[in-house]
Amino acid sequence: MSGGQLFGALDRQPPDALLAVIGMHRADPRPDKIDVGVGVYRDASGATPVMRAVKQAEARLLAAQPSKAYLGAEGDQRFTDLLAGIALGPELAASDRITGVQTPGGTGALRLGAELLARSGAGTIWVGTPTWPNHGPIFREAGLTVRHHAYFDAETAGIDEQAFLSSLDAAAPGDVVLLHGCCHNPTGTALSPDQWQRLVAKLAERRLIPFVDLAYQGLGRGLDADAAGTRTLLAAVPEALLAYSCDKNFALYRERVGALWVQSATPETGAAVRDTMLVLARSLWSMPPDHGAAVVRVILEDDDLAAEWRAELDAMCARINRLRTLLAAIHPALASIADQQGLFALLPIDAAAVEALRAQHAIYMPASGRINIAGLNEDNVARFAAAIAPYLGDEAGAVVPDAAIASV
Repeated sequence: MSGGQLFGALDRQPPDALLAVIGMHRADPRPDKIDVGVGVYRDASGATPVMRAVKQAEARLLAAQPSKAYLGAEGDQRFTDLLAGIALGPELAASDRITGVQTPGGTGALRLGAELLARSGAGTIWVGTPTWPNHGPIFREAGLTVRHHAYFDAETAGIDEQAFLSSLDAAAPGDVVLLHGCCHNPTGTALSPDQWQRLVAKLAERRLIPFVDLAYQGLGRGLDADAAGTRTLLAAVPEALLAYSCDKNFALYRERVGALWVQSATPETGAAVRDTMLVLARSLWSMPPDHGAAVVRVILEDDDLAAEWRAELDAMCARINRLRTLLAAIHPALASIADQQGLFALLPIDAAAVEALRAQHAIYMPASGRINIAGLNEDNVARFAAAIAPYLGDEAGAVVPDAAIASV
């Protein structure tokens, strides 16, 4: 204690940069302001609606849910089992080497996995550069050492596969490697099927443990396509972890709906893994929140509701991909955006440009230049492109936003 005060040794912490952007956007009175910072899906009107299938499932719960009593540290096990079929596919979901529990969102899944790794004796986790800013703190707070491997090539706006795989040669057997299952945050890049196979070979050669963060399934190329790399990986390695979020593909952001699955080398080891997961979950949150998981369970138990959810998700995915095509057509420096996936892209601009865009054009994004594609629409994408064009360099090809959009 400092000066007799329990909390006297604590230092002030820097504010969350993205929350600061949100606050500035909210306070800006300009009617034509554009928010491409917050990582939520938005429709053409700029709203983040509740999905129709979710509304119907909630109505059924309101009418028929018999109790709000505790479920236990594992949460809604039926939810986790049904969701496994979506994430893992039927064959892997039925494996006796895989066990899963419900968690408070994908962040809860990552933290539970981090605690499990620490309890199991893992010391180091390798994280790509760049990555979601919360990845590092989650694993460090669990006591793991976070090291960084190469991933993104800013020159090509793609994956530097050679540097990625080569940097894993510095990892020791038993180290963990964090991987984005699809729709990489913040770059929007995705490994091809061949790249997944080469990554599997590298993990096997170095005896490394993969930890997949699958937070955007269905928003890249579709549910099965977005999970294909993860399924390839799990089918080929003896041990792995998979953190999953329903926040985006069910639009249940504030309900905090997620799951963690762990694949063990043997079913016997899996039983001990499950016991340990439940003990850790009990100490972390006792029981995860139920409402959102119950909504997902109701949807996945009903063929008609599940079909409606899939159709809504497909429409969201199609809208994101159309916006990517529009943006990519406007300037050569943005062409790679069309080949990327999911909500995010990393613009080739610096922090000074981001500040200028905010001050002069009411365009809001983090200082990194990461944008949420779904924050755009057919009405504002031309204005957005015209505003950022001066910061994109002198590549060949004039920026003619309206003509570019009309040609798509």
